[in-house]
Amino acid sequence: MVLLAVMVLLVASYTAQVHTWWQQRQEIRATTAEIEIRQATIDGLEDDAARFDDPAYVEQQARERFGWVLPGEVGYRVIDADGQVEGDVPQLADPPSDAEPAWYGQLWESVKVSGQKPEPKAPPADETPQAPLGSEPAGDGQ
Repeated sequence: MVLLAVMVLLVASYTAQVHTWWQQRQEIRATTAEIEIRQATIDGLEDDAARFDDPAYVEQQARERFGWVLPGEVGYRVIDADGQVEGDVPQLADPPSDAEPAWYGQLWESVKVSGQKPEPKAPPADETPQAPLGSEPAGDGQ
């Protein structure tokens, strides 16, 4: 009976270790897969960057994206009866917006205000305090 209890205790103690080992193996596999995906993305971006070393590719991109032409050439656009340009119309990207400052800007702002005393908040002027329930304001007696 004691031997059976010892065996059950050993199996229980090794089960936790095997479970931990299995979880770590799964994490290693997931991390390895993520590394491979990111490496493939990096390789694709490096290929794109290498293409821009070729002047012919740069010229092609300037023609397609921006509609540029070389000096002495004439660029044409076909205009529909409605006055709309047919085909692909090259457009520049929108300028960056002033949405949120970068994380380091937020961090620096929090550092600047960390030593200051908080200002007391005054209630807005357009709000009137309400009387507690059961107490009516004194009126004209009507």
